[in-house]
Amino acid sequence: MTPADDAYVSARFAVLEDLCAARGREPGAVRLTMLSGLLPLPGYLRSDGAEMVPGDLFALAEEAGGPERLEEWFTAQWPDRETGRREWAAYLSGQYVCLHSVRPATIRRKDALTSAVAAAPAEPDAGSDAWSARLHALVDELDALEHAFTAYDRLRFGGPTSRDLYIDAVRARYPRRVPRPAPGR
Repeated sequence: MTPADDAYVSARFAVLEDLCAARGREPGAVRLTMLSGLLPLPGYLRSDGAEMVPGDLFALAEEAGGPERLEEWFTAQWPDRETGRREWAAYLSGQYVCLHSVRPATIRRKDALTSAVAAAPAEPDAGSDAWSARLHALVDELDALEHAFTAYDRLRFGGPTSRDLYIDAVRARYPRRVPRPAPGR
């Protein structure tokens, strides 16, 4: 992690020990819960060794009725249980650092948006003003869900991020169009 990566992470995530202190939890016990596969691992390890986690780390477990019930609750949020299990594994890895709020609904919405953005150039009216407006509405919604990412993320994930591919590249390739006024106006 570079100093810029550390600054980015510090602005968007919480130090595990600080979050535990604020929530009346013992950091060692929380780490054991993470290692037991009941809460996600930290998303980042800052260069000073601080474990960085989402500020809402405990929210889903509380909503599910406790960490012991979280997996069942989480995987049930997908109609296809196999997809739910894959998303659970991704969630536990701590590498869902792309979303402002890591919740099943936002994970599903991100997937739907990236699929729609990827499919947009093949739509029959691609390039039209109406198509451009639809495309940019999708990109804007995805932009609102996602963090900006760090240079470190591009290294650890082995290439471009979803933001690079479905937000930044799309905006560069298909600039927002300003609808042309009707003739005679």
